[in-house]
Amino acid sequence: MNHATTPTESERFIRCQNLTKVYRKGDQEIVPLRDLDLEIARGSYVSLMGPSGSGKTTLLNLLAGVDTVSRGDLWIGPNNLARMSRDKLAAWRAKEVGIIFQSYNLVPVLTAFENVELPLLLHNLSRRERAARVDAALATVALDDRAGHFPRQLSGGQEQRVAIARAIVADPPLLLCDEPTGDLDRVSADIILDLLDTLHRERGRTIVMVTHDPSAAARAQIQLHLDKGSLARTVHTAGHTAAREVHA
Repeated sequence: MNHATTPTESERFIRCQNLTKVYRKGDQEIVPLRDLDLEIARGSYVSLMGPSGSGKTTLLNLLAGVDTVSRGDLWIGPNNLARMSRDKLAAWRAKEVGIIFQSYNLVPVLTAFENVELPLLLHNLSRRERAARVDAALATVALDDRAGHFPRQLSGGQEQRVAIARAIVADPPLLLCDEPTGDLDRVSADIILDLLDTLHRERGRTIVMVTHDPSAAARAQIQLHLDKGSLARTVHTAGHTAAREVHA
């Protein structure tokens, strides 16, 4: 197994320590993540791979603050998500995380502009400030000329680009991607992956992406392979040492 240099205190962004998630179904206990130890440096681009049931989606949901930790600690920056209430997690998520879904999750009755604006309604911004941010986000994904279009008037690739604009409009440091190219053809998928590359390299975003697509995973600096709730293998792109398995 490859091990990277430990991120320094200033570099460290995500730290999972004995991270465990337990679900109960009747008398049955389901443990998709068990005692996971992991560090990811700020500004990393990480892909999560593994078979169905390996724990990768569970980990993504915990990183997003949409699910709660059962045991252990999950630090993102100075915040320990394992010690936060659901209300505090929701407030934290609105400022710190952008999420990109496989199915886009756009509101069909809203235009591209209005879909991208949605996260900003949770922030104390004027209408002019919101409009400026939305315009900039749509320009970043090269869809400023589609601002007035509804999702049904866009291709799948364009819908996903709108979803990316929505994810970045509040300028969060962390982007979480759940199979962002899963519903797209190869050409559209490559456009989305090129956008993620740009957000990582030029905007300094930390990106964690769940994918089953080896070509998508290869775009990341580090490929983390999960199996049965544990880190089974870490693959580094040459010259990158931004994530590692931690042994307490």
